[in-house]
Amino acid sequence: MENSLEKRVFLGHNVKMLKRGPDCSVYKMKDAGGEGTMTCYNVFPGIDLIYDDFHMQNCFSEFRPRVEMIGIDHCREGRIEWEISNGSYMYLQEGDLQIDAKEQHSMGFSFPLSHYNGITVAIYIEEASKTLAHVFDGFSVDMQELRKKFCADRRLFIMRADDSIQHIFSELYTVPAKIRKNYLKIKVLELLLFLSALDVPVNSYERPYFPKKQVETVKAIMKHINAHIDRHFTLEELSSQFGMPLTTMKACFKGVYGMSIYAYMRSHRMRTAALMLRQTDQNITTVAGRVGYNNPSKFAAAFKEIIGMPPAKYQKSII
Repeated sequence: MENSLEKRVFLGHNVKMLKRGPDCSVYKMKDAGGEGTMTCYNVFPGIDLIYDDFHMQNCFSEFRPRVEMIGIDHCREGRIEWEISNGSYMYLQEGDLQIDAKEQHSMGFSFPLSHYNGITVAIYIEEASKTLAHVFDGFSVDMQELRKKFCADRRLFIMRADDSIQHIFSELYTVPAKIRKNYLKIKVLELLLFLSALDVPVNSYERPYFPKKQVETVKAIMKHINAHIDRHFTLEELSSQFGMPLTTMKACFKGVYGMSIYAYMRSHRMRTAALMLRQTDQNITTVAGRVGYNNPSKFAAAFKEIIGMPPAKYQKSII
């Protein structure tokens, strides 16, 4: 690419290029927490669209812009956790949209569900402004005004999932390769027009966050649940054992992991059971008992709901 991503930003020492093409480059991030890939398409001079796919628990980002920019992130699956300045934690969850100037992006991030899939639209203000003014005569979106609107005072704007965001981003994850180049142009312009017309509420920068101590406690609860997968804990039992008020525990756990404690326990048991069926020769009844189900019928019903098929059919499909 004539103007590569590396010329506009410093990606960090834990990010390496895997391949480069005329319109697309692939980068890999790898550190002790796992690894991830970033597939970057140069949509317009000054605007990149990046598909993010991370399979890691945490990472340290050294990302630093070399030019004035806006970063727009859409979360498709998983969630991102980051610590804000007052020692509290905030989360980007499925379907959410985040906008910032990437001025405070050099920091540690965590992925509570150990994976994250989404899209980043990176806009390099000066270059993008010239490009759009030249390519589309009379294009009405002012990049500087857009940056001021959403990123003033180094703030972070997060818009919760709704139909308007889904409409813009959903098809970007499945666009056929033969029309991708022009389709990305159309969708980026649609996104910019949508954001330019969006009214920003006074409290748009407020977002539920959780004190560090609470987050650390619910992470300890999650590890305890995972370590005793055959046990069925009550919420009252966990609340008492970890010294956390019941209401606070439920709210914080859902804030960190995006689901209730019961939903997490059920999902984790079934996904562990599926792994056992794939990797061992244990029969279904034995696997059910190992994940806390003495009733095979109840296990089969729960397995089908989470995995999408009965355990017997699942086992046959992998033989």
